[in-house]
Amino acid sequence: MSRALIWFQNDLRLADNPALQVALKRRQIPVPVYVHDPQSGARGAASAWWLHHSLGALQQRLRASGSELYVLSGNSAAALRRAARQSGAQALYWNRSYAPGAQERERQLRRELADTGLRAESFSASLLREPAQVGKVDGSPYRVFTPFWKTLQRLGPAREVFAGAGRLPAPEVNLPAAQPLQSLRLLPRVGWDSEFHQHWQPGEESAWRQLETFLDQRLADYATARDLPAATGTSRLSPHLHFGEISAIQIWQRVQAWVEQERSPGVVAAAEAFLREIAWREFAHHLLFHFPQTADAPMDTRYVGFPWRDDYAEDLRAWQQGNTGIPIIDAGMRQLWTSGWMHNRVRMLVASILSKNLLIPWQQGAAWFLDTLVDADLANNSFGWQWSAGCGADAAPFFRIFNPVTQGKRFDADGSYVRRWVPQLRKLPGKWIHQPWLAPAPVLSGAGIYLGTNYPLPIVSLDSSRKRALSAWKQMKQQARRGED
Repeated sequence: MSRALIWFQNDLRLADNPALQVALKRRQIPVPVYVHDPQSGARGAASAWWLHHSLGALQQRLRASGSELYVLSGNSAAALRRAARQSGAQALYWNRSYAPGAQERERQLRRELADTGLRAESFSASLLREPAQVGKVDGSPYRVFTPFWKTLQRLGPAREVFAGAGRLPAPEVNLPAAQPLQSLRLLPRVGWDSEFHQHWQPGEESAWRQLETFLDQRLADYATARDLPAATGTSRLSPHLHFGEISAIQIWQRVQAWVEQERSPGVVAAAEAFLREIAWREFAHHLLFHFPQTADAPMDTRYVGFPWRDDYAEDLRAWQQGNTGIPIIDAGMRQLWTSGWMHNRVRMLVASILSKNLLIPWQQGAAWFLDTLVDADLANNSFGWQWSAGCGADAAPFFRIFNPVTQGKRFDADGSYVRRWVPQLRKLPGKWIHQPWLAPAPVLSGAGIYLGTNYPLPIVSLDSSRKRALSAWKQMKQQARRGED
């Protein structure tokens, strides 16, 4: 039997792994490798934490299956060429990435390997359909989600789920450049991640447990519970999806099978609401593939000239640290720092207040999220921030400025979410939990709250900052019109 290198990237699973399955189908011995390549893009601290533990989980699964994961570092092409030579591999298989620059890197890899005689092939594994497979009748990419969703529903996934790998043949190779996982230094040197393990367990097996728990306990109520930040109403699959511990096709087909089993109108509606969110992720990757500049530039080019503030360093720091004095905003930012994740409803609120009430460029918020989220996905992150800032595809209008007090009263009515993540406010009566600055002095002192001392006063007036944001938006539109003239 010949050998084939299996190059793992953001596809850290054995089941439904096309690159691995092709090698087995062709009766080749898989030699699994992971290359830590700084040229492939910087990774945030929280997602580096996840990557370390996900690679460890993959390594354990491979060893339990009779194989091994060889961890390499350096330039991907050079490392793979060396590994192929040392292992005697005759083929190299990998699953494609669609991030900006990834396709060019893969084309360059093919060119550099062309003279080696190595058979190099890549496959689709991370999306329901590749970005080029979902488009308008005229072949142009979608910019609006609803027609994209309808087309995706009609087409469905591009393939069936590949079976699990089962027992694997031992590679029986010596790769001198292979190194211990710990040598990549993905874990933090200080203990800011101390509570991450209370919230997450990376790895393929954990991803499946998370999906099954969601189906059994939460999917039926998903359509309403997903908006309540204090509830465990979402799937919490986003980091597992980002690192490819489970695929979108696996989730899609498992949910459909569950619907067939349950067969009730409520379940069908809940399942469609959930699959729509999977499609929203798909749409984000579709957009970034066709419009790679939107990783850090607005889709709506009028916003290039938006009059953002220049003197925002202090407010940005307060926002990052969850010290804005606006409870649901601070709760979200503290949840993010403590757990590496934030509820989606609250993500919209913290993005709105940063880009609109504080007039801080959305790119600053996007960069903070990329560093602190365990599910830091460039496509989802850029798309979400541009949606909130009003400058992206199918974006919320800029004049839709979320009021965090109103939103808190609606979606965290009893203040449970705020009390959990902002313990200084735990004893405050529900009437004031989302606006403590309006509470009478005896109420505050009775709850042990001293505004400006142990909990900050609001760093911005919601009313006046809303007016300022709308004024800036009108100024931008006028500038754009003058430019057109």
